[in-house]
Amino acid sequence: MTLLGRLLNNRRAGDTHTAWNLPNLHGPELLTLTSRNFGNGGSMPREHCAKTIGGDDLSPHLAWTPPPPDTAQLLLVVEDIDVPMAKPAVHCLALIDPAAGHLEPGALAAKRPGPGVQVLRSTIGRGYHGPAPVRGHGPHRYVFQLFALSTPVDSTPGTTPVDRARPRTLLPTITGPVLDRGRLTGVFER
Repeated sequence: MTLLGRLLNNRRAGDTHTAWNLPNLHGPELLTLTSRNFGNGGSMPREHCAKTIGGDDLSPHLAWTPPPPDTAQLLLVVEDIDVPMAKPAVHCLALIDPAAGHLEPGALAAKRPGPGVQVLRSTIGRGYHGPAPVRGHGPHRYVFQLFALSTPVDSTPGTTPVDRARPRTLLPTITGPVLDRGRLTGVFER
């Protein structure tokens, strides 16, 4: 265990400030979100981790059960809830066409997103950013949260455009009711 990891061992953001717990993103929990790359609570393969720790920064395959028919847009939020900060770090934020049904590996890339995917700004940058926890800090949980929205996420006049807004500014402004939601957790430790 490295010194920094030991010093930060008891500091973790936790689940309280995740997108999942925002009042405006509450809704039924009937969507089932899965990945062929890892199971819920399972270890994420290194290829889905950041390049800085020897990964490929390749977003994993994701699939979900059909959202309600009146879904206008899907919102995907990936957060590290064990980061040693006050709030979870958003590793990816994306809007997805509800007709997509699944995402192939790499579909959340900033420069070449998959069909029907609009990647937005995250805590780290744009697009998917894989796990890179502090060495010795223990296991980090990466929560993939998918929300079926009744109305598309749009910019309101006089505000920052959706594609440039910071996640902690954008997420609380989503007003359309959440029709359904689901989540999947992957774990990585250095």
